[in-house]
Amino acid sequence: MEITSLKKGSILEIRITDVAFGGKGIAKIETAGGQFVVFVPNTFTGQLVRARVVTKRKRHAECKLMDILESSSLEQPSEFQPISGAPYINLPIDIQKSFKQDGCLNIYKRIGHIENIEDLFDEYIESPSIWHYRNKMEYSFSAIGYNVEKQEEFDGFALGFKKRGTWWIVENLEKDSGMFDAEFENKLKDIRKFCEASGLPAWHPPRKEGFFRYLVVRKSFETNQLLIKLVTSDTNMDQFDFGAFTAFMSDLFGERLAGLLHTVNNDIGDNAQSRLGDETVLTGKPVIEEELLGLNFEISMQSFFQTNPKCAELLYQKTIAYALEGDVQPDQVVMDLFCGTGTIGQIIASRTGSRVIGVDIVEDAIENARENAKKNQIENVTFYAADVNKFLYEYPDYQNKIHTIILDPPRAGISGKALKRVIELNAPHLVYVSCNPSTQARDIEILSEAGYKLQKLSLVDQFPHTAHVEAIAKFEKA
Repeated sequence: MEITSLKKGSILEIRITDVAFGGKGIAKIETAGGQFVVFVPNTFTGQLVRARVVTKRKRHAECKLMDILESSSLEQPSEFQPISGAPYINLPIDIQKSFKQDGCLNIYKRIGHIENIEDLFDEYIESPSIWHYRNKMEYSFSAIGYNVEKQEEFDGFALGFKKRGTWWIVENLEKDSGMFDAEFENKLKDIRKFCEASGLPAWHPPRKEGFFRYLVVRKSFETNQLLIKLVTSDTNMDQFDFGAFTAFMSDLFGERLAGLLHTVNNDIGDNAQSRLGDETVLTGKPVIEEELLGLNFEISMQSFFQTNPKCAELLYQKTIAYALEGDVQPDQVVMDLFCGTGTIGQIIASRTGSRVIGVDIVEDAIENARENAKKNQIENVTFYAADVNKFLYEYPDYQNKIHTIILDPPRAGISGKALKRVIELNAPHLVYVSCNPSTQARDIEILSEAGYKLQKLSLVDQFPHTAHVEAIAKFEKA
């Protein structure tokens, strides 16, 4: 192909020859002007793929994966149903580790300009379980389905995961995907048949109409119970027998069913969490209980809680170890920014006796954090529901009074203004937890210029069979 003919929307069939950070497969096209590089997310070495060009630059193009045409020789078939959210499912875990570790360390060199990153690298922490490790899953309904065996679309009723590269087509989940709870996923087809038999339609994404929209499930690894939420529109809602649905789900899961909820979502956006709808408890309670590092937590459907709790324990242990290496004393203050439900802050407060301040913009998460601290009888922690940047701006008296700062921002990273406020606090110790090493690598350069020197870095594989990896970095003020 001539590169001059390559443009947005072009369809390519290319062989992946290497892997870059974040699970982007690399393919190279030979041209008269030299090699042209093509990046395709969620692919890896050896695969032949069909991809659509999303953006084209002078020397490279970014694509969206459409189909895997040929498997890689690195792959080993698994017993589970493949899903688009687990692109590495047939890749041995040691090869996944190699791809993730090498890609991350290279990103710290390239973006963070840490040339000696191998010397500062502490450890790669593997997930204790590589199968059935997730504690939350979201399944979509759609009136446009895809038959995996026949490789063709159909009009009707589907419940499962979005087909790779689409937002409107759903592949029915017929059996365990290996990611979530095996019993639940093996019974998902029964739930689909019950809903279809009601006569009400699945949501039609292009037309923005229909009744059934999502099925969201949380699992407690402590109690083995399930919290399930059905999300629908309010179109012909009076024609759905919620009593029969409740009885069906109770029979299907028995004592494992901690609670069954219903939410109305009339938003036209593709989002299971409606900003407008009301939540109704059909049976049971709206929370499940989980235990993490000796602390007990009540978790609602909306609350943020680590998706892989057993691996999260290892992530928290490493984060806390880095924080305690600063020798936190009872009369000192630790600030936990983007604290979520406050797990790390509560553990540090209980172990050191120091005063801990937790800040997060999500009010539900902060409410959960306060309730959990009360439940765990931890009194030396205070939680604020606030934007981190605004909070630090409104409380300038914390400057020079914080011993250790723990940062755990969302995937997009911490904003430049908020990071500037953090630096102005002038804390001697800082621990930065990131679910996106590329944004952390970007911020490392800023922190370095402000006098914070990177001491240690660990990677945590919270999400086996995906390209995601988390990072924990420890800094000290020079």
